Amino acid sequence: MKITEVIQSEVAEITEQDCIDYMMQLVIDRTYDGYTTEIQTIYGQLQQILGVSIQSAPDEWDRLFNVDFFIQVGEKYIGLQIKPVNSGIQLPEIFKEIGIQAGTHKKFSEVFGGKVFYLFSAKVGEKKEIQNKEVIEEIEIEIKRLSGLIK
Repeated sequence: MKITEVIQSEVAEITEQDCIDYMMQLVIDRTYDGYTTEIQTIYGQLQQILGVSIQSAPDEWDRLFNVDFFIQVGEKYIGLQIKPVNSGIQLPEIFKEIGIQAGTHKKFSEVFGGKVFYLFSAKVGEKKEIQNKEVIEEIEIEIKRLSGLIK
């Protein structure tokens, strides 16, 4: 039997439901699992390093200010945006997006008093890690500033 006949036979057996199930598993399950792993790993790491509570931003904040998470400091808030960086993919897009989001992040600072910080994550071994670790010190300084400990 020729390979083309085998392939045609196999393809003919695929049902519409097989396609729907595959797409659900691929798009929804894997994407969601990846997203939750990303978020838990990155903001879990940051929460432990900083020793502060990090919370999911309300949906409205995501839409209006492009903020995924926040840290509350007294009556003020620091915004966090987590960006996954895959090996060799999308860096130019991320920097373009940062430029576009600068205005919404400025508005966030005007409304809530704190800055918005980007956290870039990438897979190292079997887990995600913060790639721009220098941002941790910047967030610590912002927490101190908002707490009135430094000016």
